Amino acid sequence: MARLRDLYKSKIVSELTTEFGYKNPMAVPKMEKVVVSMGIGRATQDKKFLELAKKDLTMIAGQMPVICKAKKSVSNFKVREGNETGLKVTLRGVRMYEFIDRLVNLAIPRVRDFRGLSLKSFDGRGNYSMGVAEQSIFPEINPAEMEYQQGMNVTFVTTANSDDEAKKMLQLFGMPFKNPDEQGRL
Repeated sequence: MARLRDLYKSKIVSELTTEFGYKNPMAVPKMEKVVVSMGIGRATQDKKFLELAKKDLTMIAGQMPVICKAKKSVSNFKVREGNETGLKVTLRGVRMYEFIDRLVNLAIPRVRDFRGLSLKSFDGRGNYSMGVAEQSIFPEINPAEMEYQQGMNVTFVTTANSDDEAKKMLQLFGMPFKNPDEQGRL
C-alpha cells in the first residue's frame, strides 16, 4: 500500500478530526483524485510534439494519458475544431498517493529558486491547482533525452468543504506552502 495512504489513515484523519471537530469519520475530507494535464499548442503544427509529451506524461503518471481535442476553432492560434491540443491523466487510489508522494518529496525540491506553493490557488471548494514549468523536475524524465521543455498543470480534487480544511490536509501530506505573510512577494 502507498506510504501516504497509510499516513492518511493513521495520523491525518485523527488530526483533522480534532482540529475541525468532525463527529462522523466519514465527514473527514480525503483526496478524491489528482488530474495532471498538459496543453500542447505546438501539436497543431507538428504531431511529433504530441507524441513526445505523451511519452513523458506516461512515464510521470504511470498510466496512459487521454488526448484532448479543441472544442472551437481559433484563428489567432491556428487551431481548428477537433485538433489534438492537449493531454490529461486522472489518477485515483494507490497511483494517486504514489504520485503525490513523488511530487512532494522528489519533484518539488528539485525546482530552482523554490519559495513555496501559493495559497491563492484554492478554488473556494477545497480543490487546489498548481503549475509546473517543466517536466524535467520529475526523476523519471532524463534531461539529456528531452527535446523541449513542457509545462503541466496538477489539480488536487478533495472532498473538503472549505479551503482551510483542504489546506490543512495538504499540509499534513507534506505540501510546502508559502507563509501567509510572504504571499505578496516573490
